[in-house]
Amino acid sequence: MELTQVRLIVSDFKASFRFYRDVLGLKPQFDDDSGPYAKFSPDEGSAGIALHDRASLTEAVPGLAAAAGDRALVVLKVDDVDQYAASLAERGVTLLAEPSVMWERLRVAYLRDPEGNLIELQQWLAGR
Repeated sequence: MELTQVRLIVSDFKASFRFYRDVLGLKPQFDDDSGPYAKFSPDEGSAGIALHDRASLTEAVPGLAAAAGDRALVVLKVDDVDQYAASLAERGVTLLAEPSVMWERLRVAYLRDPEGNLIELQQWLAGR
């Protein structure tokens, strides 16, 4: 398993994008403030900070509050989302939804930790 990013769930995507790009000086993977997603990489290290538009994520994750609540999402890359999700279910973990394809390049599943923090398991279907 590899930590790929900490994703912040934001309601004002443009303002957040511009803050991380223009104020903090982080380089976006794609220079597009229209969202619903952007990843920013620091000069050093492999993991980055990502932004995800709350309304867009709410469509993908059943049970995610549209107005409040979740502010961050921990993203863990796994080799096989379906296999990993099945092993978690065997250990009593309840997924928020069955694994599904997102943006035609990722297979994802969502769950919560004991404190209620949102976790995304992701498997890349296509090269980065």
